[in-house]
Amino acid sequence: MIGKHILILCCSLAFFSCNRAAMTDPARYVDPFIGTGGHGHTFPGATVPHGMVQLSPDTRQLGWDACSGYHYSDSTIIGFSHTHLSGTGIGDYGDILMMPTVGTYAIDQGPENEPEKGYRSRFSHERESATPGYYSVVLDDYGITAELTATARTGMHRYTFPPSDNAAVVVDLDHTLHGHRNTLLSLHIVSDTEIEGVKVTEGWAKNHTVCFYARFSKPFVAETFVDGAVSQDQNVTGGSVKTRLKFDMENGGQLLAKVGISAVDTEGAKRNMEAEIPDWDFNKVKDDARKAWNDKLSAIAVETDDTVSRRIFYTALYHAHISPTLFIDVDNRYRGQDLRIHTAPDGKYYTVFSLWDTFRALHPLLTIIDPALNADLAATLVTKYREGGELPMWDLASNYTGTMIGYHAVSVITEAYMKGLYTFDPEEAFAACIAASQYRIHDAGYSDNGLNTGKLKPIGLKYKNELGFIPSDKDNESVAKGLEYAYNDWCIAQFAKALGKENEYETYAAKALNYRNYFDPETGFMRGKRSDGTWNEPFDPAASNHRKDDYCEGNAWQWSWYVPHDIAGLVELHGGRRQFNAKLDSLFTVSSEQVGENVSSDISGLIGQYAHGNEPSHHIVHMYNYTGESWKTQALVDSILHTLYFDAPNGLSGNEDCGQMSAWYLLNSMGLYSVAPTSGIYTFGRPIFDKATIRLTDGKRLVITTINNSRANKYIQSIRINGKTVTTPMIDYATLMEGGEIVIEMGPEPNKTFGVS
Repeated sequence: MIGKHILILCCSLAFFSCNRAAMTDPARYVDPFIGTGGHGHTFPGATVPHGMVQLSPDTRQLGWDACSGYHYSDSTIIGFSHTHLSGTGIGDYGDILMMPTVGTYAIDQGPENEPEKGYRSRFSHERESATPGYYSVVLDDYGITAELTATARTGMHRYTFPPSDNAAVVVDLDHTLHGHRNTLLSLHIVSDTEIEGVKVTEGWAKNHTVCFYARFSKPFVAETFVDGAVSQDQNVTGGSVKTRLKFDMENGGQLLAKVGISAVDTEGAKRNMEAEIPDWDFNKVKDDARKAWNDKLSAIAVETDDTVSRRIFYTALYHAHISPTLFIDVDNRYRGQDLRIHTAPDGKYYTVFSLWDTFRALHPLLTIIDPALNADLAATLVTKYREGGELPMWDLASNYTGTMIGYHAVSVITEAYMKGLYTFDPEEAFAACIAASQYRIHDAGYSDNGLNTGKLKPIGLKYKNELGFIPSDKDNESVAKGLEYAYNDWCIAQFAKALGKENEYETYAAKALNYRNYFDPETGFMRGKRSDGTWNEPFDPAASNHRKDDYCEGNAWQWSWYVPHDIAGLVELHGGRRQFNAKLDSLFTVSSEQVGENVSSDISGLIGQYAHGNEPSHHIVHMYNYTGESWKTQALVDSILHTLYFDAPNGLSGNEDCGQMSAWYLLNSMGLYSVAPTSGIYTFGRPIFDKATIRLTDGKRLVITTINNSRANKYIQSIRINGKTVTTPMIDYATLMEGGEIVIEMGPEPNKTFGVS
């Protein structure tokens, strides 16, 4: 009996210790390697929250799984570059690569299967580690320990060399991810401890400029190569530019380097470096990075004895604070959407807006845990409209990539306005939203930044405004575009109504109902419609032809539910709740088989035909909350949280997509989700933590307590909000931000009277 009490006491103390650590040092639970395997496309290297620098190892350059430069299945490291994307489906960046070496004399990376033929090195995961703001690895071919840390705009390297009379650091400006074309490479040997340079690349971002300034803790002898030949010049420019910096390491020891980057000029890069890392204290930079991460991660404290869920949760919160990234120097200069240099007095300007993904969950999450940041992000989008003439769809290094569909900057901006989280001029923001919804050709002056590529302004915009639908024989992905346009136009209608613009409200409220034009009552699916009004044939709801059919990275099964702003109207199209729920049930029970020779690889994380690995499905499980069968939402959320997220490199069922995949987990693990973000309504799902405490503004706290929490008890029995029992599975943003306590009681069987209206 005494032993039993001691065991209980020890377990209780361990539980208390873990939960206290979650509040004081949550970074200890983050595993940056989650998502680096499979198709998660995350990177494990050093960065700070929303930092301009992402200093990380590159293990491959080509192929879909090279989007972040690193894949867990690889066994060699090419080097360490200073810019990376987190979880994207397209690759870019990988700028200013550095690689320490001994013995070998090489300026080319060498093949993966024979790394000794270049400067590449073998490595093992047993001698590799990563925590927020820090990365370390032993380069097996050289016996060098490489450590990386970062500030917002500067990367810091610490290399521990073995004794060697031929120690060097290769700086390779050629290196870029996905084999993009470098249009300008220049390098200047400033002194025997400093170099600087400029790199301009044409890739996913058509005009991507990175300027750098690097300072080393020891003097070097530089040997520079231009287009493969040795150059004696201190200033070089060419199609291929590399330098091999030789250091005196006969006795071994440490070499430090700090590298500032800027999109403006090398002077900006130097100022960034000197302002952020004035000395050589690597450990201080590392500790400060961890403190920055702990500040962000401590926005939510979860209490649980489930260490796996805790690790997944805090890693997800980490990934949710990588993008968007800062894109402005310490002197407040930045390269704007017109690719010209501007100054922002408030020092706030961002890039890497994966809006097709992040409007769904990341921004609704940030409006709760970091509303000031979200206001800055929304303001940046409006500034980009002012500079470039249009809101971006997928902004990368201030480039209009025109990637994906919809105009979801509208959702982010209108959500911010409706929630009172904005610093932009509402009239200018509204004008930006209207412009995004219209088809127009800009004068040629804008075309250099992609405005006239047909991606940012597809012809479908013209047809949806003139005909009310996009003919499938006139534009690609017509159904997906039409459905997303309807949601975006609904957002504009809400914005117009809030501004007292009645005419615009009526116009866009009508456009928001255009989704009805794609619904086929005979099959119960959203289908492509041709110019003559006939349905596109042949039709198979499981068919997919990646980016070349009526849908976008999905099929009719996944896209037929994308009416987040008018679920009641969609229910009506199906003939009522009974028929709708039966159809929705079938989504999760039909065969997961995909049909077609070019099925989209983004269709992943399947439960039936529900595809959690890609964003169009993310709201679907919460639709039952609108149709009187909320227990089905709870069961499905439970299944997804426990079967499609893991604490392993292959821990994501699809691309991380700049925080969206993680934001879904974060909200749902606390029992919440926002189906139509601009509405300000969050619906309840199935919380998995005993308690989650969210840090709000003005010192407030929101505590979500789960009673009778266990894997078996996955169904909500009752909900009390600040002591008041609620009968609907929904809560509005204003109530959330008031703080207080939400108590959710769980049980093993569905409470089929809860949420029925």
